[in-house]
Amino acid sequence: MVQRGHTRQMKPLLLIVAYLVAVTLPLLLSAWVGGPPRQFHQELASGLGILAFSMILVEFILSGRFRAISNDVGMDVTMRFHQVMARTALAFALLHPFLYQGTPTGGQRPWDPTRQLTLTTDFSDLATGIVAWLLLTGLVVMAIGRSQLGYRYETWRLLHGLGALLIAVLLLHHTVYAGRYGSQPVMTWVWLFMTGVAVGSLLMVYLVVPWLQKARPWRVTSVVRLTPKQWEVTVTPNGHRGLDYQAGQFAWLNVGHSPFSMKEHPFSISSAPAAGPEVSFMIKELGDFTQTIGEIKPDTVAYLDGPYGNLTVEGREEPGVALIAGGVGLAPLLGILRQLRLTGDSRKVKVVYGNRIVEQIAYQDELGDEGVVYALSEPPQDWQGETGFIDGALMDRVFSEQEFRDWVFVMCGPAVMMDVVEDHLIRRGTPAHRILSERFSYD
Repeated sequence: MVQRGHTRQMKPLLLIVAYLVAVTLPLLLSAWVGGPPRQFHQELASGLGILAFSMILVEFILSGRFRAISNDVGMDVTMRFHQVMARTALAFALLHPFLYQGTPTGGQRPWDPTRQLTLTTDFSDLATGIVAWLLLTGLVVMAIGRSQLGYRYETWRLLHGLGALLIAVLLLHHTVYAGRYGSQPVMTWVWLFMTGVAVGSLLMVYLVVPWLQKARPWRVTSVVRLTPKQWEVTVTPNGHRGLDYQAGQFAWLNVGHSPFSMKEHPFSISSAPAAGPEVSFMIKELGDFTQTIGEIKPDTVAYLDGPYGNLTVEGREEPGVALIAGGVGLAPLLGILRQLRLTGDSRKVKVVYGNRIVEQIAYQDELGDEGVVYALSEPPQDWQGETGFIDGALMDRVFSEQEFRDWVFVMCGPAVMMDVVEDHLIRRGTPAHRILSERFSYD
């Protein structure tokens, strides 16, 4: 088990090394290809352009839909890294053209017959870079302000994918035909290969995976209202063995639409693998799709893509498991709790479950009172549980010094709650590798 823990910690490091190699390889090869020396600002401009392009291409792999990456480091970490690197690439791309100030432009010079020291003025070669430059800025701004813009998730996802594809193709043309290094045969083949991998990953997500899903349909067996705005949707495999997942993971759910449509959404799995092949999701009414959950009819065809995520206690050796849930964040933690109970796991378990009002508490009969602490920020007068938000003071009342130090803490809920709890756990001496969290919302 120690070896498994060591492997779990090594994988993120290996992925970081792989990312650095993939991003810097074109830059290193360009330096190896060489050419007549230029002024520093010109080389810096080329270097930033090369890094921006390679980072954009690797962004396709960091989309979160490749389990070999996201399941090892966590979907929230993968997507946060995706965001940060996209903004870094944008910063490099924005600086790239302005650093060429003072560089000779135009046609052949007697002292530069190969035009390696002269910036091209061929508009067709520059135009693709300019358009990609503008599209990249728009793409990042739209991603940052997606929630404020108010358009449907499916629309944003389609525009994001098509925009990224167009940017990659435009930059390939610009790099090969306007770039000093990209025009070298070796670099042309490198850029063609990397762009092919990026485009191939997009085709994998939007064509290959849906085609495979079509052969593994699911069927809705029940839609149950849990609270005024929370539902449980249960699906069963139709003609296949089902989903091989661990408690706490999530899947992309598509109900009533073609697997090739964009109408799929990520939801945490609230059922336990030990309960059988049926898979359940706890879903809160928030957006366009979730507000229609109650209209889903039994026997409706559904498709699942998963499992994803590493919010799981499978294979861990800590003596106790603390489950900290806020609102619908109970979903993956409920799956973990159900699995622990069904398998007769001997580890101690404590659940802290927070909501705003009592009507929002789901599965109270199943959760019970033993080892479960309920907290309400707006409690009724006769409320007997904890009051207020889940914060450091509440955590101190529930957990002992030894439990803070030795247990694994798993949490899912509002970002503010998780930030507060994570900070408090660190202050109380909980090692970082014993704090597991999952976020589906980013700025």
